[in-house]
Amino acid sequence: MALVVSKEQLPDCAGTELGSSDWMTIDQDRINLFADATLDHQFIHVDAKRARAETPYGGTIAHGFLSLSLIPHLTETIRLEPEGTKMVLNYGMDRVRFMEPLRCGSRIRARLKVAEVTERSPRQILVKTEVTVEIEDNAKPALVAELLAMYLF
Repeated sequence: MALVVSKEQLPDCAGTELGSSDWMTIDQDRINLFADATLDHQFIHVDAKRARAETPYGGTIAHGFLSLSLIPHLTETIRLEPEGTKMVLNYGMDRVRFMEPLRCGSRIRARLKVAEVTERSPRQILVKTEVTVEIEDNAKPALVAELLAMYLF
């Protein structure tokens, strides 16, 4: 669900939890497609038999960047929507930490919190959002990232 606020209310959103996405299963087909797209075919991602035999994970694990790349999809229904926004630009990241390997077959979801709101000009507001990609039934998340978005009015 989107949080709709006025431009003037935007600074008050710092510290606000926006919610969690639905769960999504990370299967081997998705991992293989990502390996093909990025040309990263390391055995821990694509060779289930070898990964079972040679790693402590019991099978393949997803690429960390696959988890990161799914954030836009996971967060499309739990976003901040300031009224009067002309467009939102991906401004980068301040921090990304891969906390736990994401095993094939696991389910993930994203949890969002508005961390900071900085007015750059009357027409530009920078919003830092903390995104935690949680793994179902796992105490540690797959990743925690601080994403930056520039809202243009």
